Amino acid sequence: MTRHKQAVEKATKSINQVKEEVGTNQWRLKYHVSSPAYWINDPNGFSFYNGEYHLFYQHHPYSAKWGPMHWGHVKSKDLTFWEHLPVALAPSEEYDKDGCFSGSAIEKEGKLYLMYTGHKWTGDNHDTDLEQVQCLAVSEDGVNFEKLANNPVIGAAPVGDIHPHHIRDPKVWKRGDDYYCVIGNKTKDEVGQVLLYRSHDLIEWEFVNVVAKGEGNFGFMWECPDIFDLDGHDVLVMSPQGMEPEDYLYHNLHQSGYVIGELDYESGKLDHGSFELLDYGFDFYAPQTTIDDQGRRVMVAWMAMWESDMPEQEFNWAGAMTLPRQLFIQDGKIISKPMPEVEKLRNELTAYENVIFEGKKVLGGVSGDCIELDVVIDAKDASLFGLKLRVNEEKGEETVVRYDLAEGFLTLDRNKSGKGLDGIRQAPVELKDNELHLRIFMDQSSVEIFVNGGEKVMTSRIYPGQASTGVEFFAEGTVSIKSLKKWSLNESVGCEPVHSKSLSEI
Repeated sequence: MTRHKQAVEKATKSINQVKEEVGTNQWRLKYHVSSPAYWINDPNGFSFYNGEYHLFYQHHPYSAKWGPMHWGHVKSKDLTFWEHLPVALAPSEEYDKDGCFSGSAIEKEGKLYLMYTGHKWTGDNHDTDLEQVQCLAVSEDGVNFEKLANNPVIGAAPVGDIHPHHIRDPKVWKRGDDYYCVIGNKTKDEVGQVLLYRSHDLIEWEFVNVVAKGEGNFGFMWECPDIFDLDGHDVLVMSPQGMEPEDYLYHNLHQSGYVIGELDYESGKLDHGSFELLDYGFDFYAPQTTIDDQGRRVMVAWMAMWESDMPEQEFNWAGAMTLPRQLFIQDGKIISKPMPEVEKLRNELTAYENVIFEGKKVLGGVSGDCIELDVVIDAKDASLFGLKLRVNEEKGEETVVRYDLAEGFLTLDRNKSGKGLDGIRQAPVELKDNELHLRIFMDQSSVEIFVNGGEKVMTSRIYPGQASTGVEFFAEGTVSIKSLKKWSLNESVGCEPVHSKSLSEI
């Protein structure tokens, strides 16, 4: 048995020892991907292979804190019901002895290849004393992976203004007869940038160019880059570290967003526009995309943030993935919508139309901790309106979503959301015909808010008590709940599909 196989089996055994106990925790998510136990962060290797979606993730299988990174693994036929698989990658070789860091996946000749960053520490200072190289592992079945004997396939950093050690997170794709990958990096004087490489066979790689580099307030390191074609445009997604707050923007420790432009594959330069956020909430980082057999560009991200409180760590788990989201370009910007397959989770519809009120309104049957809300609110003559989620008046718990017409901002307020977390986030939102459309997904310890058809999204972890299940509407002035649909949602991670009515069947 290889060293790698032994390390994988040891990691999988560690998870299995505690997963049943972890599964009983009140904050365990029911339809969002997380590991059966212990720590996870960035999504990795998101791919469509042999008719199934494969999603890997950064994983420490020995504690609920960040540690030597492994790759956890789930797969799905529909992006909704997910099956847990054994750990895919574990540190086992000299070049990756301190971690199999983030990367991506691609199919070649019927096999699934994982391209990842091999990481090792060379001293005590974790900012300066490290080596990072790019490596490959391959699988015949999409489950069991072996590292290539000639790893690393990309060793030392290129010459130039390229930091030699912070060089990680390869995202690989094929164009014509060639393979390309982008890798996150920074300059020697701490400016984030992305490197472009090209290969004929995935094994021998040549450096092409610095494809894009930060200017102004654009961070000291760009992590988890991803380049893809969307609706005829080239999109670069990345996660800049170290952007300074500007007004309502960039208040998370690190950000995730994109630029749209045109990539010259010969020169290796991306001519692009301004940086835009992909999510305006608290907990969204390191997004990665794939394209499926229907030609859809699908994105998933880590639903957490570095150095934030994670109350679930006390119960031997930490971190989760967002709902998969389909990306489109509309009016020169990306919009993101939940994948339509999520409708399979719906049951127990409660619906209302044209509910006019001022002050406070509670509607029968509209409550819960694992639900979807689809609501259109006509502002009428109100100056401010919104709704409170996961309400428990006795405990003083609530998560507040409010819209201020004078300011033109949607605010997500988790100052009373339960244990561990607080703060507000804001997104500029324009009403459409004086109406606000919200599609809200709540799980046991998360909320995702899709605004006006995905023009903006706000994602957050929250940790309320089990009895905090109320939903309450409020307004200063008169508003109309033009339409409201509420569904309870079934569990879908690590369990068999349960048939539910989709929207088209209701």
